[in-house]
Amino acid sequence: MRRLPQEIIARKRDGYALDHVDVKEFIDGVVNGDFCDYQTSALLMAIVLQGMDSKETGLLTNAMMRSGRIIELPEISRPKVDKHSTGGVGDKVSLILAPLAAACGLCVPMMSGRGLGHTGGTLDKLEAIPGFRTQISEESYRRQLQEIHQAMIGQSNDIVPADRRLYALRDVTATVESIPLICASILSKKLAEGIDALVLDVKFGNGAFMADEDSGRKLAEALVDISTSMGKPTSALLTRMDQPLGRMVGNSLEVIEAIDCLRGNGPSDLMEVTYALCTEMLILGGLHKSRSEAKKSLEAAINSGAALHAFRELINSQGGDCTVIDDVSRLPHTNQNKEINLGNDKPLYVTSLDAKEFGLVACLLGAGRVNADSIVDPSVGLELLKKIGDRVDTHEGIVRIHYKDAKLLGHAEERLKRAIILSEKKPERYPLVIDHIFSEESTGKRT
Repeated sequence: MRRLPQEIIARKRDGYALDHVDVKEFIDGVVNGDFCDYQTSALLMAIVLQGMDSKETGLLTNAMMRSGRIIELPEISRPKVDKHSTGGVGDKVSLILAPLAAACGLCVPMMSGRGLGHTGGTLDKLEAIPGFRTQISEESYRRQLQEIHQAMIGQSNDIVPADRRLYALRDVTATVESIPLICASILSKKLAEGIDALVLDVKFGNGAFMADEDSGRKLAEALVDISTSMGKPTSALLTRMDQPLGRMVGNSLEVIEAIDCLRGNGPSDLMEVTYALCTEMLILGGLHKSRSEAKKSLEAAINSGAALHAFRELINSQGGDCTVIDDVSRLPHTNQNKEINLGNDKPLYVTSLDAKEFGLVACLLGAGRVNADSIVDPSVGLELLKKIGDRVDTHEGIVRIHYKDAKLLGHAEERLKRAIILSEKKPERYPLVIDHIFSEESTGKRT
């Protein structure tokens, strides 16, 4: 029996759980236009205020996933495992992880997004590489997965079309911060890729969408439960995002840092997260039974150059200039830069680097989007010369600004100085990965 939009809105407004018919009518209406924007927005707000139980969230995820075409990859013999991050500042992990996992025996069909707000986007970083195409035909996509076992592409128009409209409305109606809606948005896209398993990087802290550990944990648990219930082995890492990850923030700069990591010269914090996520992927893909075995395989792929070679293959396959690996000056860059210090007259230690503010300053410089129509400048960004716990000698530089527009430099400098805190006492350093969340039926026994 067909239900009117206002009937479904009223049910959720009054605190009732939506059933299969309600959810299907809603998502079908979103795609075919039977639900007007104001009706869709009303239901989204009702979901934010009343919540959804796990069954409802599963129904919503499934309906969104089936709102468009679902990719099937039966011709791929390797385990197909993808990774998703909930977003952070300086998070270039995907650029390292995809070739590294492919070099270790997985197939990585990765559908990525663009940056918006203070968090960066994988597609923007890849497109800093001259010629790199993030939109390729399905035939090319399938052939690439068979030949080099990895692809990093943007979402096509016919995959999960419901999410495209819902997310646009959530962004302007203050309905983004809802765990059921976040779960459905993330998982509907990932599960439409044709993957066998999924690993999630759920970040919490100042530079993440989930501000504290408790909310991050709730999101991670919900994502794992829903994805596992839909037949996909899934695990999540709960990771800190209180300072930028690695030392570079900005598209070309982050590509350079990713290349350094694949050469074995990556910052310890960035490699900690990358190795942890890749380890989970290898275990879920059935290639290793223990984390220690998986970690050795990953380190061997870095040390042998196999991971770097895989990145070269990825760039070449998607039309990019793979010579940037040997000559990073071929990437977009600016020769204008300035080091920032706090004018300390004695040695001090970095105790805080406001990750969100660093991300916003990078956007101000042109590295990210102020709105969906903004044009990204791949050459600008920030280079962290010091991280939390590092000693800062007298008048020593803490961050280097790579800029093009001199009119923005003063604003960037002023905001960065407020985002950095120094003190006499050296702060304690904490591991970035604080927990692994997984379902026993997904992963079995671990060591």
